[in-house]
Amino acid sequence: MYQSPDSAMNELLARFHMIPPGSRVLCAVSGGADSIYLLHRLYLLRSMLDFELIAAHYNHKLRGEESDRDEQFVRDFVRGWCGEERVSGPHGSKTLPPVALVVGSGPVAEEARRLGAGVEETARAMRYAFLEETAAALGCDRIATAHNADDNAETLLLHLARGTGLHGLTGIPPVRGKLIRPLLTTSRAVIEDYLRRYRIPHVEDSTNRDDAYSRNKVRHQVLPVLKEINPWLIPRTAETIGSLREDDAYLQAIADHEVQCAVRRGGELVLPVVRIAGQPGPIAVRMVRALLAELDAYQFSAAHLRAVTALCRGGDPSAAVDLPHGLTARRVYGDLVLGPRQEAAVLAVRPLDPDREQTIEAGPWRITCRPAAAPAAHPEGPNHVFLARDALSGPLVIRPRQTGDAVTLPRRGRKTLKKLFIDAHVPRLERGTWPVLADAGGPLYIPGFGPDAAHLAAPGERAVEIWTEKSD
Repeated sequence: MYQSPDSAMNELLARFHMIPPGSRVLCAVSGGADSIYLLHRLYLLRSMLDFELIAAHYNHKLRGEESDRDEQFVRDFVRGWCGEERVSGPHGSKTLPPVALVVGSGPVAEEARRLGAGVEETARAMRYAFLEETAAALGCDRIATAHNADDNAETLLLHLARGTGLHGLTGIPPVRGKLIRPLLTTSRAVIEDYLRRYRIPHVEDSTNRDDAYSRNKVRHQVLPVLKEINPWLIPRTAETIGSLREDDAYLQAIADHEVQCAVRRGGELVLPVVRIAGQPGPIAVRMVRALLAELDAYQFSAAHLRAVTALCRGGDPSAAVDLPHGLTARRVYGDLVLGPRQEAAVLAVRPLDPDREQTIEAGPWRITCRPAAAPAAHPEGPNHVFLARDALSGPLVIRPRQTGDAVTLPRRGRKTLKKLFIDAHVPRLERGTWPVLADAGGPLYIPGFGPDAAHLAAPGERAVEIWTEKSD
C-alpha cells in the first residue's frame, strides 16, 4: 500500500524538512477523506522517516449525532487501521507500537455566542488551541494537518475575490511553527483515488455540501468551470503558488533583516520609525508583518499592515493604530512601539500637607516634602526646590495634568503642560501619570521640569522643601 517516494506528499515532506528523524508528530484527524489519507500515509512512513505518530480528533459538537458519529469513526479507524506494526530493515526487524489517539471537544456554538464571533472562526480557534495544548502536553514537535492542493487553490481564489497582495496569493503556508501541511501539492482526486484503491473508509461532513459557505461555493461552482478550461488546473495552480511563495519569501527575507535591530521591552517591540518609513512599500509592510510575528501574532489584512506603515511615515508623533488580537501600534516620537493594547492610566489625586514631612509615591515618582527655610541659593536642577509657604492658595495636592494647566519655569517663557510634555517627547500614555504639584490656583511644580517661577521662596523665607526621584 506504500506509494513510491516520488509522490507529491513525499516530495513536499523532503523539500521543507517537515519531519526530521526523531520527531513526534501529532496528526489532526477529522475522519474526512483528506485527514484519513494523511494519517494512513504517515502511519506507513513512520518507520522509514523515523518518527513517532499520535492522532488527535476534536469534536466541535456542532452537528449533533453526526459529530458524535465522526468521533466514533475516528476511534474505530485508529484502532483498526493504525495498530501495532512489524517492520524489517537493514539492521533487523522491530515492532512499532499502535498509534495513540487523543480526543477533545468543546461547546463551539456557545463560545461563539459569548465572544460575538462567527461559528467557523470560533471552531477553528478552539480546534487549533486543542492541537497546540495536546502537542505541548505530549511533547510533539510537529502538528500535521490535511490541507490539500484543492484547498490551496480555493484559498487563492477566495483571496483574489476579496482583494489581496502577493502574500495572500501564496495560499496556505506549508510550514508555520509546529504546523506542517504535507498534502498541499496533493490533489483531492489523488486522495480519493488512493482511498478507493485500498478500500480505506472515511466519513463525509454534511456541511461540505452547503454552498452557503463561500469555500463550498468555490469548490462546487467555480473550480469545475476552471477545470473545463484547464483540466490540469490544480497542479498548475500549485506550481504558481510555489513560484509566488519564492518571490514573497525573498522580499520577506529582506524585511526580516531590516527588523533585526528591534528591541524587546517587556511585552512590546520597539523599532525606529525611520527603518520602516525609508523602505519601499513591499518591504515596509513585510517589516511590520515580521515584527508582529515576533509577538506571535498572525493573520493581519493588507489594510492593517499599510496603516502601520502610514503611521511610521506620518507627521503625528503620538498617533496609534488598533490592530486585531488585542494589539496596538503606537508612534512614540521617533519610535514605533508594537504591543498589547493599553488604556492611558490617570494618576489618582493625593493631598499633601505642607506643614509636616511626608513622602508620596506617584506613578514612577517618589515625592518628599517638608517645612523648611529657603536657603540663600536655590539648588541646581529641577528635582529639588523650595516653594513659598505663604504664597500657597488652598490645599496642596499631587494630581494629574488638567486641561489648560500652564507653568512659567525659571528663565523660560510660559507654556501649557501639554506643550511642555510634547516638547520633551513625553509619550502620550505617560502624560496622565506624570504628577503635578498644585494648589487651588494651579500648578506649582512639575517633577523633572521644575517649579513655577512665581512661587519660588526668597532666601530665609518660610518654605515647603520638595525633592523628587524617578525610578527607572
